[in-house]
Amino acid sequence: MKVPLYRCNWYQSIWAALIFFTRLPFWRLYQPPRDSYRSVVEYWPLTGWLTGAMMAGTVYFGSMIMPLPLALALAIVVRLLTTGALHEDGLADFLDGFGGGGSNRERILSIMKDSHIGTYGTIALIVYFALLYMALSFLGDSECIAFALLAADPFSKMLSGQIIQMMPYARTADTAKNGVVYRPVTLRAGILLAIQGLVPLALLFWLSPFADIPSLYWVVMAPCLMLYLLYLLIWRRLKGYTGDCCGAVFLLTELTFHLTLAMLVYQAHIA
Repeated sequence: MKVPLYRCNWYQSIWAALIFFTRLPFWRLYQPPRDSYRSVVEYWPLTGWLTGAMMAGTVYFGSMIMPLPLALALAIVVRLLTTGALHEDGLADFLDGFGGGGSNRERILSIMKDSHIGTYGTIALIVYFALLYMALSFLGDSECIAFALLAADPFSKMLSGQIIQMMPYARTADTAKNGVVYRPVTLRAGILLAIQGLVPLALLFWLSPFADIPSLYWVVMAPCLMLYLLYLLIWRRLKGYTGDCCGAVFLLTELTFHLTLAMLVYQAHIA
């Protein structure tokens, strides 16, 4: 039995993930076959290593030459430029669809596919960025923020990648925005996905200034709970996921991670 090409050449899927999830010119170096894009979710956390490191580096080194609040704001801008606001676009479409579509599945999908942003999407992005900035700014110095950024991005992408295992795709490849339907994650790919997401998280638990917080495990539990709640919402309304759902789930689980960590730091300070 002949094994499909994208299963043989895992490096093609890595290239596809870097090209798909960032706007950096990786495509100038190598262009993987189209079929490789079906497995980009399997290496989604790996792109989080890149974007998380870029944000962490911007905060850590930027704070040496500018005020920390400005370096933090610049780090958020760096990720937006690196990803082309791909996930933020998904969050806005997700909230527009679920906010304006009611319980009508086809109307929700139609709104989410519309490239124009609506009231729900606009408000969602304003609230999201305000909460993200405030949560990160409360974590402490640039080293603390850098550790949080390095851990949260890959972990949340690993967690959000589970959505394609939990339900089918809500559209078809012909009606998908990117024309690609992600393939289900195999056992081997699932193990690699877990490694990509958990290794940076281990640094937070063992090497970061947060390692002494007794209830630090809540930064894992709270995003998992958020994933489950979003799964229930998406399944009830759509009976399947879309690319916008994946982007929204990532940002909301990541935000939950940072909000939870900020609350734990606050509790540790007042204890």
